[in-house]
Amino acid sequence: MKTDEKRMTDKDFYKAFLAMTVTVALQNLIVYGVNLADSVMVGAYNETALSGVGICNNIQYLLMMCVTGVANGMTVISSRAWGERNIESVKKASAVANILALAFSAVLFTLSAVMPEKLIALYTDKPAVAAQAVEYLAIIKYTYLLYGATQILLAILRSVETVNIGFYVSLSSFGINILLNYALIFGKFGLPALGIRGAALATFISRLVEFAVVLIYTLFGDKKLKMKIPELFNAGKEMFVAYFKTGVPLLASSVSWGIAMNIQGAIIGRLVESAIAANSIVTTLFQVATIFTYASSNAACVLTAKTIGEDSSMETIKKRSNGLQIRFIVIGIISSIILIICKNLIIGFYDATAETVHYTNLFTAVLAVTIIGTSYEAPTLCGIVSGGGETSFVLRNDILFMWFIVLPVSALSAFVFKFPVVVTFACLKADQVLKCPVAYFKAKSLNWVKKIKS
Repeated sequence: MKTDEKRMTDKDFYKAFLAMTVTVALQNLIVYGVNLADSVMVGAYNETALSGVGICNNIQYLLMMCVTGVANGMTVISSRAWGERNIESVKKASAVANILALAFSAVLFTLSAVMPEKLIALYTDKPAVAAQAVEYLAIIKYTYLLYGATQILLAILRSVETVNIGFYVSLSSFGINILLNYALIFGKFGLPALGIRGAALATFISRLVEFAVVLIYTLFGDKKLKMKIPELFNAGKEMFVAYFKTGVPLLASSVSWGIAMNIQGAIIGRLVESAIAANSIVTTLFQVATIFTYASSNAACVLTAKTIGEDSSMETIKKRSNGLQIRFIVIGIISSIILIICKNLIIGFYDATAETVHYTNLFTAVLAVTIIGTSYEAPTLCGIVSGGGETSFVLRNDILFMWFIVLPVSALSAFVFKFPVVVTFACLKADQVLKCPVAYFKAKSLNWVKKIKS
């Protein structure tokens, strides 16, 4: 049992939460800033090319959710082990995550390489958009393996409260990507104008630099884990069993969510072309606006797991859970304001039609409301509840809302009743508000505090 002197005080807890949230948010801002730069520059080049990039981003999003699910499962185990100062378990949990992330990345890379036209056809029936998407996918698929490996290494470091390296790596990647985007899309500094292929090549080079820097730091710069190359994949049977018991529900939830988002993309991809371009714009804006939302979720998961790992009292756990939830609501309101400001600032940079601008404004209005729900329910369920060890609840909740409510209702809206595009878009995002009461009562119950074998 931990002595009081070795446990975090409430002051230390919220100080760590703020520090981790801000640092990860800045890292996410830079990561999504790369996506925003791609979107703005490709949008200035050609609106059809922008739609093509948006289609390919569905595949990237599926990979992101798979890798995030793997990382979340690892974080619950490794952060609990970190609270117990069990370094060996942290390393073995990270090895499981490395193996699974590599497998997911390899599958999507292979599909993109072997059947790119068929893959893109799942998302759009617009020939001009599909042609641009296939051209972009021909290069961007090489980033999938790099992305998976890099994100897991960063998640390993975050689980032991090492977050600054992620910020500096993302900052360098952002600078490289911006420069190369400008040079390769438009043909500057004596380089050829490659258009959409230039955007893909710029992203590949920046991802390669990211991976190299993070790997070198993990192996030679980190002083907490002192990881060696063989340990990156040395999981052991017992940790695989522990991961599949605790981590797989989070992995399954993220994969399910990623597939559902791809179906949403396919629904939008069969609406008018201007709606596809508008969705590409607002998706990138939403990513930027929610940097604090998902950073707070990650911080809540790590610190909740660590609190329980330190053998803190139920009263302490309850008090910190309530304190975090208040902060999530504040973050949601701020995120909504950021979304509106960002839209107003950058919409003029796009070479967009009046109809695309119209849909962008409507979609932004919807997201300005749902983002408050997202900022509360996502960190509460994926941060606090999952960090407490109750990982299967998130999976059941996501399946219920997404597969039995959102997708059927949205499909009926789009293809049967043929409601206006903005109504279908609102249906696709409705679960972010509907989940809020569930998140509140689940967090209040405290039945999510579980023992985990690490």
